[in-house]
Parts: sequence; C-alpha cells; structure tokens
Amino acid sequence: MSSQVRLRLLPRARCMFDEPVQVKVAGLRARQVVTMRARSTDDKGLVFSSSATYKADGSGEIDLERDPSLSGSYVGVEPMGLLWSMRADTLHKRFQIKNSLNPHVVKLSVHREEEEEEEEGEGRMLAEATNERLLIGDGVSRLPIKEGNIRGVLFTPSGRGPFPAVLDLYILGGGLSEKRASLLASRGFVVLTVVAYGYDDMPKKIKGVHLDYFEEAIQLLKKQDKVGSKGVGVLSFSKTGDVALSIASYLPGVEATVCINGCCSNTVLPLYHNKSQILPPLMLDISKMVPTESGAFMSKNVMHNSLAEENKATLVPIEQAKGRFLFVASEDDLNWDSKAYMDQMVERLQHHGKDNFESVSYPGAGHYLEPPYGPYCPSSFHAFGGTTVLWGGEPRSHAAAEVHLWRKIQEFFRTHLSCDAIQIKARL
Repeated sequence: MSSQVRLRLLPRARCMFDEPVQVKVAGLRARQVVTMRARSTDDKGLVFSSSATYKADGSGEIDLERDPSLSGSYVGVEPMGLLWSMRADTLHKRFQIKNSLNPHVVKLSVHREEEEEEEEGEGRMLAEATNERLLIGDGVSRLPIKEGNIRGVLFTPSGRGPFPAVLDLYILGGGLSEKRASLLASRGFVVLTVVAYGYDDMPKKIKGVHLDYFEEAIQLLKKQDKVGSKGVGVLSFSKTGDVALSIASYLPGVEATVCINGCCSNTVLPLYHNKSQILPPLMLDISKMVPTESGAFMSKNVMHNSLAEENKATLVPIEQAKGRFLFVASEDDLNWDSKAYMDQMVERLQHHGKDNFESVSYPGAGHYLEPPYGPYCPSSFHAFGGTTVLWGGEPRSHAAAEVHLWRKIQEFFRTHLSCDAIQIKARL
C-alpha cells in the first residue's frame, strides 16, 4: 500500500447498518484514475463484492458524495453505491445476515488502474479501510423468546421509555431473521420478531396460518414494561403482508400496519382463528412460471385472479380494521403484481368509505425491499415457492426506494402508535 494515499470513512468507520457513510480518498496524483472496491462476507460464507472507477480532482482527492463513478458496478454519483451494488460471484444469491449480533463488515479499498501496473503488479492496493455496520444499537437489549407458543426475539431500546411497540412478521422461509427488528429497536421501538416454523422446536413445515399465534404474540408484546403504546404496530413483507392485513382486520389492539409488497387476498395457506378456518387461500398456477436465460423464473402472473368471483372469499376484509394502514408497492416487482394488489386494497377501503390508509409506490424497485444500504438482490431461491425467482428492480432505483421507505416506516409508526407519555423523538 502507498503511505501517502488515505481512505477515510466519515463521520466514523463504525456505524449502524442503516446509516450512510461518506467515503473520501486523499493523497492521489492530480486526476489519477483508480478502482475502488468493496467486499463483504455474509452469514453463509458467501463473498459479495463491487468495484467502481473514479478519477481524482486536481488536488488528488475523491469524494463519493461529489464525484461520479465512470464505470464498474454502477455509474454516476452514488455515495453508497459500493455497498448496495455488491454481488456474489455466483448467480441468484441473497446477502444474509440473520443474527443481529453479527455486524455487516465491509472492506473498502483503493487500487491502481490495471494499465498502470506493468511493473508493480495488477491493481496494486493503495489504501484500505473497514466499515463495521452494526445491526443493533448501543444499549438495545436482545432477549430470545420461548414463552407459551411464541418463538422469536424481543428487542428493547435503552432508556426508560415508554416506547411504541411493533410486531415484526418475518415468519416465512424458515428460521428467524433479526435484522429489521433490531434496527427498528435501535430507532426507539420495542420490537418482537416471531417465527412460524422451521425454528427451535417448531414444525419444519407450515400447513396453515393461525391468528391465535399472533394474538398471543401481541399480548406478550403489550405487557412489556417499556411499552407505552395502547396498541401495537405490525410490520410485514410479501406473504406476511396478507397475514398482517388479517391480523389488523380480525384481532384487537392493532393501531398501525405496514404492508410491503403484499397481496390483498390470503395467499397459499388457509387462515385459521379459534380452530376454525376463516379464509381459504388464493392459489397459484405453476404453469405460468416463465423461465429466463439466467435460470431464474419470473413468477409475476402465477397467482389466480383475486377479484374473480370464485376467489372473492380469499380477500381479506380490511374494512374491518380499526387501525391505520401503510400500503407499499414496488412497481417493478417480478414476484407478483404488488402495485395491482395495492390499488385493489385502496379501492376496497374507499368503496367502504374508509380513509384510514396511505400508500406509496416505487418505480424501478423490485420485490425485496429491506432496510437500506445492503446488497441489492435481483434474484434468489424462493423458500416458499421452492425455486429460484426474479425479484425485479433496477439497482439504483431500488436502493433509493429502500432509503425512503425505511424513514417512511418509522414516521408512520411514530405518528400512529400513541404512547401514554411524550412520543419519542425520531432519531433518523
């Protein structure tokens, strides 16, 4: 490495996963062209990487907030492009960090351009730095839950509270994912993330969704000492979107529900409450899966028509809900037609004279909307569908959508989860 070249991460190299960092390089020759690289390894040992070509200014400096990438994994001015553009060497892999205690460690480096390396070796490293991106904030407690039927993890912020409470539904796909819950708790919410199968002593497979389980989870969450909200929020994504709609529609005590790229019907699995089936499932037609050259399938049109007469019994009666909804749809979702489903939800509520909702859609975003600055995932194995599918999205637009949505979710919950004391100030 060159002793003169410096790679800095501002305001600090250690930050929260959902926080941006400013990447700056100094000590280069005037207008020197270099390659910047990022590299990280997920919980499964898969290596993800990105690279971009930059040209220093007259002072030999590069600032990713100011300077455009000329080529590589992305082009243009993208301050966090090195992080969200990281990809695995093999196709159809999603970056996974499920345990909140494991930080997202990104190795950033600056290299000479290859054509300059005739004598010194290809792409010699000039400087490097490590960005440690934490999934759980200082003072946030993490408590594994095995109480009654509930299996999951409870995250509680530091301080006396009271705090608003959120039930995080990352229940499908088997196993437990803590990332979204721990990050939300780090922003001032008590969050319980639960799992429905494939974890601990739970069944390995799921045959139906039982609202009784979530009713029990809500009661467990509401009795926590630091919880101040009268009701709870529910955060959902994809299939769990219709689960969240059903929770809000059939169970008491739900004040605010976020449905990200969900369906207006109960999908795939029958829905039960008090040992009785209350909604049949909207099923899918596998023959409508479209193969692509990459080996992944496009499944956007596989679901049966939710509005067809024979399927109307699967529609979730969201007009029964007492709380507020935030409907979110990605317009380039290739998993299913999230935008059409969102429009149907809005139309249903308006038809019943309801205005207890807001909606947001993101052009160019794909199905997998997660907390921001993680590697964008265009395709991966669909645990519920049992095959590899395209999620859709244009990387730059998708990354921007994740930044906007993460703030929107926090604002929505803070606004609609009423606490007995003064609302916690947003730490955005």
